[in-house]
Amino acid sequence: MTQQTREKQETQQTVEAPQPAEPTAPGCPPAPAPGLAQGWCALSALHGRIESHIERALQTGHDLSVREFSVLNVLSEQHDGPGGHLRMHQVADSVVLSQSATTRLVTRLEERGLLSRYLCPDDRRGIYTNVTPDGLTLLVEARPTHDGALREALQDAAQRPELAPLVTAVETLAPPE
Repeated sequence: MTQQTREKQETQQTVEAPQPAEPTAPGCPPAPAPGLAQGWCALSALHGRIESHIERALQTGHDLSVREFSVLNVLSEQHDGPGGHLRMHQVADSVVLSQSATTRLVTRLEERGLLSRYLCPDDRRGIYTNVTPDGLTLLVEARPTHDGALREALQDAAQRPELAPLVTAVETLAPPE
């Protein structure tokens, strides 16, 4: 091979060398350029970090899972006016679980004395679920733990460049205290 041919091949290899990818969220494969999938990966990573931090705090302090807290919270906001009670499919939608998973969760909370169910007075096919006084007490006790763990998880995530813009977005969605 001639010197000129060798130099031409080396020049082509240098030009064709892949450029380093942008930093990615943990667990996400690198992409050639940031895009929709990278944003979704970052959002998923932020959610996972927050949820596991809150889960540990609630389990340790109150023997309560994130999902259990969410169900108690959603059901505690019911009222006696029109549209004030939720059916099981509405609870499932509110806590982003399947109907069967929500029913199992409600059953466990009912067995612990934190929820009670009753037939809808207007439609005997419907079943409503209310938070019991013990459930409300636990919710009130657990809320500062939940909120503190959420703040801690967001502060930690804000230190990661790939998650910081999402933390800012979440913080701007919150109403002023």
